[in-house]
Amino acid sequence: MKEIEIISGLVQKDIGVVVRQEADEQELLSAIVDRVTWMLRCDKDLLMSYLYRLDVLEYKINAALMPGNPLTAEEALGLLIFERQKERMVTRRKYKTEPIEGWEL
Repeated sequence: MKEIEIISGLVQKDIGVVVRQEADEQELLSAIVDRVTWMLRCDKDLLMSYLYRLDVLEYKINAALMPGNPLTAEEALGLLIFERQKERMVTRRKYKTEPIEGWEL
């Protein structure tokens, strides 16, 4: 499975972003930014909850929301989410474990 497909699946599961299966990084990032834009306007608490659950570091969130940032808040937060999902994918691959026989649920 391609990296972008894995990231797309994580983003869809975690924040409800849906993109076509053949989407590239730019398309996925654009969809994330659109979702973040909606959440900033309609449900900031939900956005902060997502960022917390994704374990996006607070100092990065603060930096993204600072005046003078060359990116808009939506773009900066969307990029943080995208980058965090990439980190999660790398971690999952690095520490992948095989199922333990007899522990199926």
